Amino acid sequence: MLHTFVVHVEDRPGVLNRVSSLFRRRAYNISSLTVGPTDKSGVSRMTIVVETDQDGAARIEANLYKLVSVLRVENITAAPSVCRELAIIKVAAPAEARTELIHLVHVFRAHVVDVAPDSLVIEITGAEDKIDSLVEVLRPYGVLEMARTGRVAMSRGTGTPSNAKAAAAAAGAGDAAGGSKPPHDDHSVYSV
Repeated sequence: MLHTFVVHVEDRPGVLNRVSSLFRRRAYNISSLTVGPTDKSGVSRMTIVVETDQDGAARIEANLYKLVSVLRVENITAAPSVCRELAIIKVAAPAEARTELIHLVHVFRAHVVDVAPDSLVIEITGAEDKIDSLVEVLRPYGVLEMARTGRVAMSRGTGTPSNAKAAAAAAGAGDAAGGSKPPHDDHSVYSV
């Protein structure tokens, strides 16, 4: 099963290498990895998609927390979330096929972002299956080049880092009742 992790890390050189090395050392193949800045200065957000079972996902989360530069880890696989990918696709577009191609682009709610005498560059944002479907429809015309971002994900609702403080406090209270809190709890939440 594919598991999606959202990992907040310190924005420092070498952090991406340490995170990806953790997966390599434990023989997990990363299906998708997207990294970018957050709304907080000095913090980057990684969305990591990996094929594993529930036990493997729990081990990955625990091992990520062992990395000093990791601030917070969320496995949002089962949580209500919004997941999107971006793809830019260059497709052969001779004059006689151009109108038909532009119609297909509109059906998929994609956009033509560049027009050349013999090709179109199409931009599409959406779920992975939507992008896969557009690529399959475009293949007969001749896909010349494609770039995809990989999954970017965010949990739905009001689950923000500031709300995580309450969850951490509840986890600490659960500790007294025999529960457990995540490793590196002092790094698992940062203030906004």
